[in-house]
Amino acid sequence: MNYFWDLFLGGITRGSIYALIALGYTMVYGILELINFAHGEIYMIGAFTALIVASLLTMQGFTGIAVVIMATIVAVLYAAAYGFSVEKIAYKPLRQAPRLSPLISAIGMSIFLQNYVMLAQTSDFLPFPNLLQYMELPASISQWIAPSEFTIIFTAALLMLGLTLILKFTKMGKAMRAVAQDRAMAMLLGVNVNRIISRTFIIGSALAAIGGVLIASHVGRINFYIGFGAGIKAFTAAVLGGIGSIPGAMLGGLVLGLTESFAAGYISSDYENVFAFALLILILILKPEGLLGRSSQQKV
Repeated sequence: MNYFWDLFLGGITRGSIYALIALGYTMVYGILELINFAHGEIYMIGAFTALIVASLLTMQGFTGIAVVIMATIVAVLYAAAYGFSVEKIAYKPLRQAPRLSPLISAIGMSIFLQNYVMLAQTSDFLPFPNLLQYMELPASISQWIAPSEFTIIFTAALLMLGLTLILKFTKMGKAMRAVAQDRAMAMLLGVNVNRIISRTFIIGSALAAIGGVLIASHVGRINFYIGFGAGIKAFTAAVLGGIGSIPGAMLGGLVLGLTESFAAGYISSDYENVFAFALLILILILKPEGLLGRSSQQKV
């Protein structure tokens, strides 16, 4: 029973990170019908930024929760700026181009950011400080779940709930849903589409950065290539749940994380990716729009 519980918690923890990153994919697709393949690199940049800031603060004598908060804030702001810049440079000029053009641009931006970080930092793995070690839980809770796992799951759930409330009840969220359903009509009604698209990239990038900080602290090391693997898994989660659906991205991330965890625990860690992508193929055969997929008129 304990082994099952450990696998379950590991799957939920991993799935929560996939879901956070998948939200960026699904939001951008819902509004632009564009797969932002550079999104995984934003996740990686967020983790590297937190590492640099945490190292500098530690050298200056800062410790404890202050390091966690400041490193996370800087990482979120830096990643959001990157997301905003990527949209303006690589995607906005291609809004009216054939669909293949922004797709190629997204892949090119992904490769560029990977190599940029590799040259600016290193190609080797770097140790990442355990920023989650300062989280203390009551004994009745800590006997069931590690503080780092609890922090990741709780933070991811809180952020996903916050995003859902923003999309449903705020003026910006309503504008996002309007642009996703009919961009031309939203423009006629006075919605600033360019601003909404930029905000979508900023929010998605901020969520990815938080995911990068959380998982890097949990795993304990990073390199320039972590964004590619996480990005592919998050994209898989978004497709699994229903690309363009916010609840689908959350569900897809959790299902994918649990599938990998149980496959690695009960069969072999060598086959966790096989089972994850086999599940995706099975779902798409039986339900091509994904678990919670909606029609193109009801994406967000």
